[in-house]
Amino acid sequence: MSMPDAAVPLRGQLPALAVATAGGIGLLLPASGTWATLATGLFCLPLIPLFHGYVLTVVLLVLTAIATVMGIFCAPAAIRHWRRMDPSQVVIDEVAGTLMGLACIPAAVLSAQPVLSIGVVMGLFRLFDIAKPYPVSWLETLPGSLGIMADDLAAGLCAGLLAATLLA
Repeated sequence: MSMPDAAVPLRGQLPALAVATAGGIGLLLPASGTWATLATGLFCLPLIPLFHGYVLTVVLLVLTAIATVMGIFCAPAAIRHWRRMDPSQVVIDEVAGTLMGLACIPAAVLSAQPVLSIGVVMGLFRLFDIAKPYPVSWLETLPGSLGIMADDLAAGLCAGLLAATLLA
């Protein structure tokens, strides 16, 4: 039976959809990407006092890499399920982008002003993610899950570098 306007049945895709939606955060409306960015910032807040110096940066980069790889492999299930090339429910890219932005902040600044640092990164990330200046807009044109992830990583990098400059 054809379902032209409905989502494709799950058929064992639930774990991949859970990752792609960041545990269901992508199902929150409105502004699922903003909810994911906020959740990522809140997730990182207690990590900051646990790690010091370059170790904090390494932890954030490892988390970015994990979210990126998981997104690349899990987003295709969401593309099939929601029958769109970049479903708004997929927010693992916002998680990776926010983590990338936070990894750009010097650990000393992030440790000294964690709430301000996270807030600035989150605000700038959403700005770059929504406005999509070049090259962010170009990366979005990459095929499939690579495009889904790459534009948000670039937005996170832009946000993080600008935030690091502003907070220094």
